Amino acid sequence: MSSNGPQKSHATLRYTSMRASIFLGCLLVALLLGHFGIIPVSGEAGVVFLVLLAAIASAPLSYVLLSKQRDEMSSQITTKVAGMRSRTAERIAAQNAEEDAVDDAARAAASGQS
Repeated sequence: MSSNGPQKSHATLRYTSMRASIFLGCLLVALLLGHFGIIPVSGEAGVVFLVLLAAIASAPLSYVLLSKQRDEMSSQITTKVAGMRSRTAERIAAQNAEEDAVDDAARAAASGQS
């Protein structure tokens, strides 16, 4: 369990699985409509059409139904990216300080030998 609590610890996984579930539900409905002849389909092209229909139908449903999960996922990703940026900035600052110390030591040694 993270400091964000159990609700936000796997927000991306939760959103993705719920999005896939909505698509699979739409696909099942489309296949049933095709099977019972409500949507006229035939052959492989008909199955591809039903898959595309399910994808098109699931997109707005996911947008409306999963807004809370999408916001949680966005927050989680933003927090992780900010943490990565601050660690990178700290690492760069430490490397710059190390290089400056080496340069200062080289200058001191060069001025001491002159």
